[in-house]
Amino acid sequence: MNQLFYGDNLDVLREHIAENAVDLIYLDPPFQSNKDYNILFSEQDGTRAAAQIKAFGDTWKWDIASAEIFAETVDRGGQVSVAMQAFRTLLGGSDMLAYLSMMAPHLVELQRVLKPTDSIYLHCDPTASHYLKILMDSVFGPGNFRNEIIWHYRKWPAGKYTFQRNHDVIFFYSNSDTKDRTFNQLYMERAASTLKRFGTAKIVSGHDEYGNRVPSETLEEDSEGVRMDDVWDIGRVPPIKQLYPTQKPLPLLERILEASSNKDQVVLDPFCGCGTAIVAAQGLGRHWIGIDITHLAVGLIKHRLQGAFLGKAAYEVTGEPVSLPDAQKLAADDKYQFEAWALGLVGARTNDKKKGADKGIDGRLFFHDERDASATKRIILSVKGGSIPANHMRELRGVIDREEAEIGVLLTLQKPTKPMRHEAADAGFYDSPWGSRHPRLQILTIEELLGGSRIDYPRTNANSTFKKADKYSDAPVENLEFKFDSQIDEETDTESEPPSNW
Repeated sequence: MNQLFYGDNLDVLREHIAENAVDLIYLDPPFQSNKDYNILFSEQDGTRAAAQIKAFGDTWKWDIASAEIFAETVDRGGQVSVAMQAFRTLLGGSDMLAYLSMMAPHLVELQRVLKPTDSIYLHCDPTASHYLKILMDSVFGPGNFRNEIIWHYRKWPAGKYTFQRNHDVIFFYSNSDTKDRTFNQLYMERAASTLKRFGTAKIVSGHDEYGNRVPSETLEEDSEGVRMDDVWDIGRVPPIKQLYPTQKPLPLLERILEASSNKDQVVLDPFCGCGTAIVAAQGLGRHWIGIDITHLAVGLIKHRLQGAFLGKAAYEVTGEPVSLPDAQKLAADDKYQFEAWALGLVGARTNDKKKGADKGIDGRLFFHDERDASATKRIILSVKGGSIPANHMRELRGVIDREEAEIGVLLTLQKPTKPMRHEAADAGFYDSPWGSRHPRLQILTIEELLGGSRIDYPRTNANSTFKKADKYSDAPVENLEFKFDSQIDEETDTESEPPSNW
């Protein structure tokens, strides 16, 4: 069964994934993404929640915790220990050393769960790529390095005093030097000059008198094309189209999966974000394991799988609350994760709090209930994991009026009091254009949500809370490449933070 894990990926790897259980690993560990991820977990006073500090590598600092991880890695010995000691000499007690100290045990565990005949792809920022390659050499062996893939894309220029950075680095390693490793040769289209001279016929090379290879014969049959090189021109996902910060394009992941896995093999993504690798694996007939430490990401993956495969993607979720005691524990451990999880139960997204106080709004739902979908209707949500102030329902009613929203909903761990129910009843109803009636102020307990209850509002196919997850196409990989490069809009596609309504 496909598995989606909520939790710390190092813990999940050690506790749930057996040795030699995985056929292909793709990981895109976060680095220097502070400007993007702050919008998810920022407090109104500018501080960051503990969940973010734990979840994202860009927030790792060289401190006691990082020093302990470094010491544990060094104490285990081996080439990884040698590499980390060298990093300490070179980098000192820096944040980069903290990042590498975090990555080292992850890579060791990933090497353990990967089959000897299979491969790993590490996607990284050029800022840290040279250090990570040394770390990969120490874990997998320099002889198992296969390619440094350059993912090239275009975006609107930023900065005046350097060349525009328009690429990411992807390190391709195998887990052994066996010739039996999984690799399916992919092909590119022939260059225009080659097609002009030889058409689509297969070119058979001979040698001239100096021993140089020259085309000496053509066969009247279509060839597969030119073998894929290590520079991939695939358009990135523009910020305005992203489901999640740093989202990678589907064709990029499909290419990796097509090359280094086969149907029914197992693909693992331990930093799965919004789940592009998972969607690619599901669409290409692979089994998959996805891990993420934020409920926001897990909720988005569920939404994306639902939209892409119309509810036909079968998988299990491990680590999420499935009972009231589970939910109570999550609320006590991390109120921000509890909030994201509770909103996910009703298909809502978290409110963008980067600009200051949330003004009584924890999440939003959007819907259309008019025939021409001309007006977007709003549902305001408030989430409470602890005690509820006596006047909270009155305040929520005021927020609905202020925001000119159609419906307001309180999601709560506590059972509502009688005055709270009276306040909700006094708020009246929202009447849809086709005559359906829905309470304007609603209260749903977590226990009710776990039992299947949902918000009472007009249900249409035009719900627009999240950007639409495109239905998955099983067209060949080469026909799925995004054409965003020719659609770049300098007003929207910049290197600034994602728009507030992402």
